[in-house]
Amino acid sequence: MKKGVFIGLLLLGGVLFYTCSMPKEEKKPVEVKADGKPKIVNIINFIRLLEPRSKKITEDVLYQTVVKQLEMMQEYNLRGTFLLQYDALLDSSYQSLLKSLPDSLYEIGGWFEIPQPLVENAGIKWRGRYPWDWHADVGFSTGYSPEEREKLVDVYMEDFKEIFGYFPKSMGCWFIDAHSLKYMYDKYGIVASCNCKDQIGTDGYTMWGGYWNQGYYASVKNAYMPAQNYENQISVPIFRMLGSDPIHQYDNGLGTSHQGVVSLEPVYGDAGGDSTWVNWFFKHFVEGECLEYNYVQVGQENSFTWNNMKKGFEIQIPLLAQLRDEKKIKVETLSESGEWFSKKYKITPATSVTALNDLSGSNQKTVWFNSRFYRSNLLWDNGTLRFRDIHIFDEDMASSYLTERAISNQCIYFTLPFVDGYCWSSAETTAGLWFKAEKNRQEILLNGEKLTATEAEDGTLIVVWKLDDELGTFSIHFDENSMRIDFEGDDDINWYLALNTAENRELPFSSVNGKKVELEFENIDYEIIAEKGKLLISEKYNILQILPDRNSMVLNLSGVGI
Repeated sequence: MKKGVFIGLLLLGGVLFYTCSMPKEEKKPVEVKADGKPKIVNIINFIRLLEPRSKKITEDVLYQTVVKQLEMMQEYNLRGTFLLQYDALLDSSYQSLLKSLPDSLYEIGGWFEIPQPLVENAGIKWRGRYPWDWHADVGFSTGYSPEEREKLVDVYMEDFKEIFGYFPKSMGCWFIDAHSLKYMYDKYGIVASCNCKDQIGTDGYTMWGGYWNQGYYASVKNAYMPAQNYENQISVPIFRMLGSDPIHQYDNGLGTSHQGVVSLEPVYGDAGGDSTWVNWFFKHFVEGECLEYNYVQVGQENSFTWNNMKKGFEIQIPLLAQLRDEKKIKVETLSESGEWFSKKYKITPATSVTALNDLSGSNQKTVWFNSRFYRSNLLWDNGTLRFRDIHIFDEDMASSYLTERAISNQCIYFTLPFVDGYCWSSAETTAGLWFKAEKNRQEILLNGEKLTATEAEDGTLIVVWKLDDELGTFSIHFDENSMRIDFEGDDDINWYLALNTAENRELPFSSVNGKKVELEFENIDYEIIAEKGKLLISEKYNILQILPDRNSMVLNLSGVGI
């Protein structure tokens, strides 16, 4: 087996959240809930001046969409953030509308997609097909040289200050390259940023394997990659947008190179526009076991128009107001969330997202764990359990856009795979690191109905899985560097973890030698170390196996040189 490659294309638009509780007229960041863990919701709507993909979506339609979003937020006295693309920033109608808003309730910031007026005002030739072009080599900072990016940032910031009297505190986009983000932070003092959720093949943008949801500090070499050390990070928190379904988003489109969207975006009728799904999502958001805090973004770009998002807004906005009044969440602006995060965390914290009850008609449960070193996802599926995803983070892995401009109309960001349940699957085979055993010389899947997640006193996450027929119990401990799995029960159960993948997938494994797996992905070498247990390629099953040592295994997932 040799090195692996991730494939992806597009990425589209979103929604972020942040939660806890406190009186809405106060501006101080995050009061804690009874459990001490803030539940934070950001309502973020970003604004484009025009939509060249549809003649029916006129500038007035886009403007009235923002008016309607604002009216509903005002009706329920909900705070929020509006992020302006440069062409909308220069428009007098948006200027008048947003200048009239009270600073105590609303934040105005920047949306850093790159339209024609910004490029030309920076003295650069426009290469787009339309005055706003969504291709990655034209409509995003990745399409410009580092020197050009600084000019684009300077023009945006100076014109924003000329119009509003101050520099924006928040700058968001589906993706902002590391050079531009650091420049915004160093020169203009932004306190928060936001980028797209993980996705493959959505609108030509792929972001895969990153810090799943919540917020993180990026590497100075790669804005998608969490930094491991303070001195190598851009110290402005980046929050993940769009509110992914923690169970169903990941496998949507499995076996293809293009994911569908299952998120809080109010335009999607089977997710953010469906009351059953929205109530299910927020129940887990508020009640699910999380480390440190939970976060989500709500909102929508005006390009989708009010008629398409109205139903979803009418479901979500009253619910947010109710949860706020019940002191179960905190609704605040993006910059307030960023300021709170920076005061509380000097480096990226370990966090988790759990959903241990599924929607009606499905029978799955999931646990996401993130740290500055790795992310991991467990999926319980009708009694079986597998690691659906494990990706390693390395701050030294430079983005291909760090010093060179993009020459493709697509954008691809990724981290380092150890388990990739999406890219390594096919329509016939579901990839993952499965909990298995050998019985009667046959490999079998272990089964157990009960899965729970709790936080230990030391801040680690513990997932407990009880097997059927009282055969025993697995305890899976996640800390920021490693993962430990212990089993107590029937000594005759010859259990192990087994990595299954579809055939003809290029995998990153270079060598397996008992205590260590060496991997290579995109010319980056990294390794997984078994501090307890054994790593091997099974001669019988021809798959990667991880065997326990006296019913226990410990995997160091902190990577090489980190």
